[in-house]
Amino acid sequence: MQTVLKKNKFISFKKDSLVYDLLKNKSLYLIGLPGIIYFLIFAYLPMVGIIIAFKDYNVMDGIFGSKFIGLKNFEFIVQSNDLFRITFNTLFLNTLFIVFGTLSQVGISLLLNEVKSTLFKRINQSLLLLPYFISWVIVGVIGYYLFGTETGFLNTLRNAIGLDSVEWYSSPQYWPLILTFTYIWKWVGYGSIIYLSAIVGIDQQIYESAQIDGCNKWQVIKYITIPSILPTIIIMVLLAVGRIFYGDFGMVLNMVKSNVLVFSTTDIIDTYVYRSFQGTGGQAGGNIGMGSAAGVLQSVMGFITIFVANKIVKKIEKDYALF
Repeated sequence: MQTVLKKNKFISFKKDSLVYDLLKNKSLYLIGLPGIIYFLIFAYLPMVGIIIAFKDYNVMDGIFGSKFIGLKNFEFIVQSNDLFRITFNTLFLNTLFIVFGTLSQVGISLLLNEVKSTLFKRINQSLLLLPYFISWVIVGVIGYYLFGTETGFLNTLRNAIGLDSVEWYSSPQYWPLILTFTYIWKWVGYGSIIYLSAIVGIDQQIYESAQIDGCNKWQVIKYITIPSILPTIIIMVLLAVGRIFYGDFGMVLNMVKSNVLVFSTTDIIDTYVYRSFQGTGGQAGGNIGMGSAAGVLQSVMGFITIFVANKIVKKIEKDYALF
């Protein structure tokens, strides 16, 4: 029991109560208060707007005054002839991003950890992190100058060594690889910092014991470093799986733009919805309710996916699960 003196009266709280926890860890809660307020304002309060997905929304009547129409806004996505294609593309591309992105980030962090020169390590970290701060709009322009048919760098290089040009922007089979490489290039620096921080937190005495036992670098990485950061890897993968139905809208939109010739492998749910809900065209004609319905559908599918993935992890290793 926790006893608190208030106005000359003693008040007791059970140890498993919320008030007891708040009083015991008040300093920690105060430190976390800015983050709690941030998520309340920008993540939880906006969830009230979910009701737009079930209404024929118009600006004049507002969110609560608009006519309730049930699940009609979901019909556009569910009955779409392109549903299988855009869902497959979204899942396929995100799976490539998660698998190869995680492998590259962990690999870079392991390599950086082996670098002894502090100056060299910092320079490489800065260079790797630089693409993270470049806008997708700029990346799209860089991509055009790389893959342009007439003046693109790659075709110019191919022509210089006697090879024919490749029409990248009319060859959909190349774009999953291009988008995966672009994703890795932009995010590898940011992700490697997270894993490098986890590696730095490993008890150095374990490494010293391994050296005394005669372990080489590969054995240390295989039997100490990777198992030690495995919980971090699993958590990051689970968080990524939770957004597997959300494609990287900025990347696909700016790299592919409105090039219908490569839509068969690059068109994802987000870009499809974006084009469909534009006021100047598309089946939905700028209907905000349908746009909200698409977002709700993605959120529900993402929740189911992460719930199933977490269940699987929990059965394999309970301590590695998110919840």
